[in-house]
Amino acid sequence: MSRRRIGFWYRFAAVICKPPLAVLIKRDWRGMEHIPAEGGFITAVNHNSHVDPFAYAHYQYNTGRVPRFLAKSGLFKKGFVGAAMRGTGQIPVYRESTDALSAFRAAIDAVERGECVAFYPEGTLTRDPDGWPMTAKTGAARVALQTKCPVVPVAQWGCNELLPPYAKKPHLFPRKTHHVLAGPPVDLSRFYDREMTAELLKEATEVIMAAVTRQLEEIRGEKAPATPYDPRRERIEQRRRTRAQSVTGTPAVKEPAPTAETAGTEGGTGK
Repeated sequence: MSRRRIGFWYRFAAVICKPPLAVLIKRDWRGMEHIPAEGGFITAVNHNSHVDPFAYAHYQYNTGRVPRFLAKSGLFKKGFVGAAMRGTGQIPVYRESTDALSAFRAAIDAVERGECVAFYPEGTLTRDPDGWPMTAKTGAARVALQTKCPVVPVAQWGCNELLPPYAKKPHLFPRKTHHVLAGPPVDLSRFYDREMTAELLKEATEVIMAAVTRQLEEIRGEKAPATPYDPRRERIEQRRRTRAQSVTGTPAVKEPAPTAETAGTEGGTGK
């Protein structure tokens, strides 16, 4: 099978979701010519708002190649949402369990069946203060190297202005624009047929994320930081500062929790 049909559930979800998205956001969608017409592939997408999975799905739905997202397993269990997740062929992720690798096996199977699997390699909303892509997990690279499928880097911007991270209410006015720019597939051929070590996966992931970041730089018209934000490194540094302050007797300054105001309208922190 070279590609999967859109199917009833995806068309039904589109009927429900597309009208409000069309009202809430304008569209600046580019790069659809880089979405393969046939065969399995991966898209690697940045993540900066709880709204952007819906808006990005709308973008790719319009290409005729619907994405299969990796999503929390709990969403598949009950009611209409669970039925829709199963019916649209999304891939459950069982976090904090011995079955966590099943998501990657399912993603590999989907790609080999000729489908598109959409990865948010960061794993969560970016925590970069200015909304740039942060360091990523290696799942997308693992599937890409296993299948040798095309990896299309996709950047998006604008949903974070509609609903910034941690904001409880959307900023409806003025009407925001959802910018999407897909680029040509990332060349990972130098990683093929090599032992899939942690270092190899890390290097391939950095190549993928660098391509996503370049797409976002074009959208935003500015340069990203030379070094991506690393939440793990930041946590280690914060613990080091806390220990140093306890030794010197200086009270530790607790960073305020992100709010709609501190997250800002230009990206903000993730969760």
